[in-house]
Amino acid sequence: MAAPAAGPVFWRRLLGLLPGRPGLAALLGRLSDRLGRSRERRRRRSPWLLLAPLLSPTVPQVTSPPCCLCPEGVHRFQWIRNLVPEFGVSSSHVRVLSSPAEFFELMKVDCLESSLEKSLQAKFPSDLKVSILLDFTRGSRGRKNSRTMLLPLLQRFPERVRVSLFHTPNLRGLLRLLIPERFNETIGLQHIKVYLFDNNVILSGANLSDSYFTNRQDRYVFLQDCAEIADFFTDLVDAVGDVSLQLQGDDTVEVVDGMVHPYKGDRAAYCRAANKRVMDVIHSARARQQMLHAQTFHSDSLISQEEAAAAGDRRPAPDTWIYPLIQMKPFEIQIDEIVTETLLTEAERGAKVFLTTGYFNLTQAYMDLVLGTRAEYQILLASPEVNGFFGAKGVAGAIPAAYVHIERQFYSEVCSLGQQDRVQLQEYWRRGWTFHAKGLWLYLAGSSLPCLTLIGSPNFGYRSVHRDLEAQIAIVTESRALQQQLHQEQEQLYLRSAVVSSATFEQPGRQVKLWVKMVTPLIKNFF
Repeated sequence: MAAPAAGPVFWRRLLGLLPGRPGLAALLGRLSDRLGRSRERRRRRSPWLLLAPLLSPTVPQVTSPPCCLCPEGVHRFQWIRNLVPEFGVSSSHVRVLSSPAEFFELMKVDCLESSLEKSLQAKFPSDLKVSILLDFTRGSRGRKNSRTMLLPLLQRFPERVRVSLFHTPNLRGLLRLLIPERFNETIGLQHIKVYLFDNNVILSGANLSDSYFTNRQDRYVFLQDCAEIADFFTDLVDAVGDVSLQLQGDDTVEVVDGMVHPYKGDRAAYCRAANKRVMDVIHSARARQQMLHAQTFHSDSLISQEEAAAAGDRRPAPDTWIYPLIQMKPFEIQIDEIVTETLLTEAERGAKVFLTTGYFNLTQAYMDLVLGTRAEYQILLASPEVNGFFGAKGVAGAIPAAYVHIERQFYSEVCSLGQQDRVQLQEYWRRGWTFHAKGLWLYLAGSSLPCLTLIGSPNFGYRSVHRDLEAQIAIVTESRALQQQLHQEQEQLYLRSAVVSSATFEQPGRQVKLWVKMVTPLIKNFF
């Protein structure tokens, strides 16, 4: 059929004739959601599926012409720099990790011990500062928790240690009083996983509890000696910390002077203040990077790489670009959502997208793009046995079955559309392990190596998009060595998986109870 292929091009041209009409896009998005919900009640998807690529945002245009002076040349993803700062680095500064043990050794030896050793060896009094940003609900759960663990450190070094506890503005009033611990985090939480040590950055989806260092598979990338990126994420953590509650030495919390209280104050005023604080970080970093770019490549006093090396600047020319993608829907910050939807929309026929999530619960928009666009998809998800909730007590123990139900519905949709050859589900399984990896790898048509990856905290689900605070990075690289690292990472994860077929859902333990099927549509937006 020619219509599906021609549709996206036609619609992008049509929207191009209507600049500055975000309201129209929002209206069409709501129309798409309503059509999607009604479609789920029918056995076959309606012809409106063909509009999936049309209802997503058009590709932001690069605001300046290609720069012939820039050593990085031009890559097809430079439109991202219209939304966030662009950091050009050498691929030699990027290292992809593959295992919890490797993550632990890097955190313990290369980062923590190295930073502390430098501080102790300093000739002058150390200016060592420790800033910790946690979620309020998760960090306060139970009698022994993250707060009680950090109190001795805070009490001993009150001038050097800051502990910020983010509290979602959506958990307030009667709702806050009624929802018990462990379930209150479903309303929204601080989900960002970034670890900063001097000029070094680790982006991951992993927490710092024991299982993430032993037998809980995740993804991790180490950006070594990348001062500008470290500064950006330091400023981001500080910004979110400023709109969070501050832990005191007596285990009480206080609001930063002049800040609206997240759940006692006016919600709209709090969200406006938080939006401004975070967006100031993004805008400032973007302006700095643009100025640095102009000074480096457009100055009247351009010097050669040889002259720069002689002057002491021996940094190699960039072959890799890092874009921080932030998603904080409670504050009306939707950068990650815009970029992800655009990437899925623009993936052309012949391209391959490897997408992984520990919790398969894609938003309706992401599902429609996967099923309505032209690239090939291999989606890696957790089998019930490696789901983090497998074997849990009480209602939480039924969560893996709910994910099986969602997975089966999606698989049935793929089959009803005859797209089994283009969209493939694979289940990760490893005895004694759990699975928490998320992100994607993009292989352009005709390429055997990925040129882009997304890595960080988002799960591509409703909570990641609408409820939680999330951050990941897009890594775009022309380095074959780094592309091979990313390809090897992807292959190692997928090698431990099995392709999903109709027989998968006939296996013992895959029978979902009726009450779980009935409840899942009502609660799927909370997990």
